[in-house]
Amino acid sequence: MTLTNGGSFTDKVNFIWSVADLLRGTYKQSEYGRVILPLVVIRRLDCVLEDTKPAVLARAEQLAGRIDNPNDALCAASGHEFYNLAPIDFAKLTADPEHVADNLRAYIGGFSPSAREVVDKFRFEEQIKRLDEAGLLYLVVSRFADIDLHPEVVGNTEMGYIYEELIRRFSEQSNETAGEHFTPREVIRLMVNLLFAEDDALLRDAGVVKTLLDPACGTGGMLAVAAEHLTAMNPKAHLEVFGQELNDESFAICRSDMMLKGQSSTNIVSGNSFSADGFVGRTFDYLLANPPFGVEWKNVETAVKAEAKSLGFAGRFGAGLPRINDGSLLFLQHMISKMRPPEQGGSRLAIVFNGSPLFTGAAGSGESEIRRWIVENDWLDAIVALPDQLFYNTGISTYIWVVTNRKRADRRGLVQLVDARDLFVRMRKSLGDKRKEISSEQIDEITNLYGDFTENDRVKILPNESFGVQRITVERPLRLRWAITDLTSAELAATKAWAKLTAPEQLELTERLDAMAGTAAASEKEMADALGPLPPAIAAEVWKHIAVSHPDGVLQTKKGQPLPDANLREQESVPLPPGTPTWDEADVGAAKRLADADHRAAVDAYVAEEVLPWVPDAWVDHSKTRIGYEIPLTRHFYTYTPPRPVAEIDAEIKALEAEIRALLDEVTE
Repeated sequence: MTLTNGGSFTDKVNFIWSVADLLRGTYKQSEYGRVILPLVVIRRLDCVLEDTKPAVLARAEQLAGRIDNPNDALCAASGHEFYNLAPIDFAKLTADPEHVADNLRAYIGGFSPSAREVVDKFRFEEQIKRLDEAGLLYLVVSRFADIDLHPEVVGNTEMGYIYEELIRRFSEQSNETAGEHFTPREVIRLMVNLLFAEDDALLRDAGVVKTLLDPACGTGGMLAVAAEHLTAMNPKAHLEVFGQELNDESFAICRSDMMLKGQSSTNIVSGNSFSADGFVGRTFDYLLANPPFGVEWKNVETAVKAEAKSLGFAGRFGAGLPRINDGSLLFLQHMISKMRPPEQGGSRLAIVFNGSPLFTGAAGSGESEIRRWIVENDWLDAIVALPDQLFYNTGISTYIWVVTNRKRADRRGLVQLVDARDLFVRMRKSLGDKRKEISSEQIDEITNLYGDFTENDRVKILPNESFGVQRITVERPLRLRWAITDLTSAELAATKAWAKLTAPEQLELTERLDAMAGTAAASEKEMADALGPLPPAIAAEVWKHIAVSHPDGVLQTKKGQPLPDANLREQESVPLPPGTPTWDEADVGAAKRLADADHRAAVDAYVAEEVLPWVPDAWVDHSKTRIGYEIPLTRHFYTYTPPRPVAEIDAEIKALEAEIRALLDEVTE
């Protein structure tokens, strides 16, 4: 079977997909992409370079020994950002079945560094060896030689679609890893809609050029959909996309996708965005990401903490560090650092998270401080709650955060919450954990809910301060009485101080305490008189064990002030008073507004109404107050459903009992 000129998009995809028939038995389904995707890339590059290959070889011979790095000159000769210096092509590969493995290696080795890096990241050498040992290499290469992917036959746009369709199929074949690098296309389309929603007029200008970064780009799905969306809006617009990816295979797929579309593949870089930022000092108009959910960042802990300590807010992580087992909010901080300053036009970003970044971390924790930094800078624009079971390898609920440093006037000081949890259609056949999808109509509905910016059953619009609280510490005075119980001697025997006593001292003290079991005193002096002298090594420990907090005990003071009872200490959350909070970099981890009259008044009013009527001797230790932020989205959409009346339930039970009796009567007749 040969597929050259002609053939529909589906024909081409199915023809390439049919190579899997040759791999069946030698490869598992989840491994087919390791062979087919790199060969699609190699075959496409072979076809793209076909017309200029003689000129490149001639230019290489001309420059041999004359310059150290002829890369730029050879790219100019090829007319592309890559070239191949091997004297063979796919036709010659299939003409020599006996040496196909060696010739294929030589052909790949002839690619320019940027193209060869892609093939190397695929680890295709392993597949060449495996296919050759299985006697399949010549058959597979011959099949690819039969399809014409010349740009005159398959344009860059169509080639991109073909490649993306293959990526999608392979991702669905490998449900256990699909979610690591493949975001469902309907989720991406929704995110892109939200990202561009405020810029409809701007993006329709003739010749507009914008930039977009995905710092966890995976196979490049978000970059592709964003570019397609902008082209659909304005064919004369250009979106230059950039990405960084840690996983070698995903990086290779993404960069090769850019190459196959004729875009600048060098905009896609390899490495960890936290420890090896590929875009230091760069800023972008738009940012998109679906970082891994709940993945720990221990492997980059040293680099991240060093940057946070040495650079603070001049770096990326000055606002705080989340707990080590979830780096989601590190990604968000990294992306915010890539936003253009407002005076240069500002930026918009959309990122999808699980529920953890909304509320994990108490006031003063790294997560809370990051949320506080974002909200108080008035960057959080909206959060959209999505249905669960949307992703391939997890059924958890997810949320899109929209963040921007160029809010329009009517959105300033506000955060929009959109509840789209029940906007989905069930799939006829699940893909791993993915059992739901969002239809095109529902994508439009959610986009309109965001764009309309009007409160209704699905939309809440709240002031920034509604997500913040003052976490106060309520103290109560320490009152003590002194008592010896049946357990006192046994408890003391388990302490370190006990071991410092001699055996006779231990015996004497045990007998004395056991004899006094049940003794209680209203004052320390009274107990001291009854107890008698104690060995110095254990005296402090004895008094610690027999002093008991009691509401009728003696008030304990220091310098005339009551001491707090740690056992009675409680924490309360006091809502922030009205007024848009403003971030202050000098106040990381503290409560800068303690001297602010409005904030102190809010605490005093809360304590007077909620605390003092029940515990009039309580007070607030303002030195322990922390301001925290969380986003309890589901709470804002909670609707109370009263329980059914008891009479109704009772009537239903009686009706069921009557039905059961009737059935039993039929059986026994």
